[in-house]
Amino acid sequence: MTIEEARRWASLFLKQHNREPRVADLLLEDMLGLNMAMIMAYERDPFPEEKLKLFEHHVRQHAETGVPVQHLIGEAHFYGRRFAVNENVLIPRPETEELIEGVLQRLHTDDQTIADIGTGSGIIAITLQLETKRRTIATDISRQAIETAMANARQHGAAVDILQGNFLEPLRNETIDVLVSNPPYIDRSETLSDTVKNFDPELALFADNNGLAAYETMINQLVLRRQKPRLLAFEIGHKQGQDVKELIHTHLADYEVTIQQDINQKDRMIYAILDS
Repeated sequence: MTIEEARRWASLFLKQHNREPRVADLLLEDMLGLNMAMIMAYERDPFPEEKLKLFEHHVRQHAETGVPVQHLIGEAHFYGRRFAVNENVLIPRPETEELIEGVLQRLHTDDQTIADIGTGSGIIAITLQLETKRRTIATDISRQAIETAMANARQHGAAVDILQGNFLEPLRNETIDVLVSNPPYIDRSETLSDTVKNFDPELALFADNNGLAAYETMINQLVLRRQKPRLLAFEIGHKQGQDVKELIHTHLADYEVTIQQDINQKDRMIYAILDS
């Protein structure tokens, strides 16, 4: 079987199971160690026999169970880098790259410390540390997630302090200039695809009170802090913009709050700047 024939079979098989055919290309790139331009250039070459059975197995496994391709290959792309992912952390979404861009655009030269709350695989904290060279701290309540984040930080040579605890609790004695978070924000009644529902960790997906509980907890913790971050940056569900904005206005009245849409014109980010 040639590479072209294997790709054609995989794409058709995935379509027949109502899966995204692009998964076949992602598996090919990983398994063959080639980018798509190279795959197209070598498409008439024989598919390496020692890898063919594993490729077919991964295609069938994704088609039949919905297991994310990132779990099959053990990593995901985010902001031009590769990060290890597994069943203990969320798979990075493109919208979170937009959150990173928004933080970088609003960063001040005198912002010294960035905190990523609910870091998961560490993608936000590691990316911001590498892009800004600022002191960066990350927290997560999950020990398994912290282990994944630490492994990713070591892989990329990122100087991130990763602490275990509930949202801002581990940072009581820290001065924070920028607070970033992509917390759990999905209401438990919402219907999700099997790829998300069965494979992303529940702890990182769902929140009580219509998905607002994580924001409420962080905002209440901020109220009790004597020192407040200059910038708050939250990823949100596309129907939560006004609710999160109102939470900040009610409890942190000195912040100027902006709701920003993502590339799909859906409310996706909240940026709040402390009025000095």
